[in-house]
Amino acid sequence: MIVTLIIVCEVGFWVLLAAGLATRYLLRMPRTGMALLLCEPLLEVLLLVVTAIDLKNGADPSWKHGLAALYIGYTVGHGHRTVKWLDGHAAHRFGGAPPPRKPPRYGMARARHEGAVWLGSVVAAAVASALLLLAARYVGGDGNTDGLYGWIFVAWRAAGIHGLIALSYAIWPKKAPEGEDSAEDGALARKGGAPARKDDSAVPARDPEHVPDLLVRRAGKDEEQV
Repeated sequence: MIVTLIIVCEVGFWVLLAAGLATRYLLRMPRTGMALLLCEPLLEVLLLVVTAIDLKNGADPSWKHGLAALYIGYTVGHGHRTVKWLDGHAAHRFGGAPPPRKPPRYGMARARHEGAVWLGSVVAAAVASALLLLAARYVGGDGNTDGLYGWIFVAWRAAGIHGLIALSYAIWPKKAPEGEDSAEDGALARKGGAPARKDDSAVPARDPEHVPDLLVRRAGKDEEQV
């Protein structure tokens, strides 16, 4: 039953998300769409209540209860990021909003981004651990709670592996391809802009000494056209 409910919650998450975005941007009913999106946490509450009832009725703690706790933790830690990402694309596609900004790709800006995503995994592990500890205390000493404690280790092991991956971007920053400035790229990405393209028709804003050379090149082009 618990596994079935997890699948139902996962399907319900995407159904509510699609319904909320469609209502908000296609039907032009932003308040109703937002209300549907805010119903997302109710799925996790439902899963939590059913899991508690299952344990209360005498079910032995098993991997199904641990999986339910991990699912709830993952939704808390990363669900808002998914909703925000899809909402930005829907607003751009159907609401006339500017394109959502892309995460930085290079340098320490990418490392900071990966670190922020890793914090979501830490939150997920913390929430899952708290639920598993509460479940173990709820069952008491009469039941077998070893499986619940084992899932706590699984949650933090996953967060640790993700942390090592995120740390690798800070220790070995990804370098931009030749001709691209990683620092400028990251700063513009955080502001929602795009890296400026190098073009002879644009006067460098911080390098006025190149203006005479630029004028000479333009004059040469004009003479060739004549």
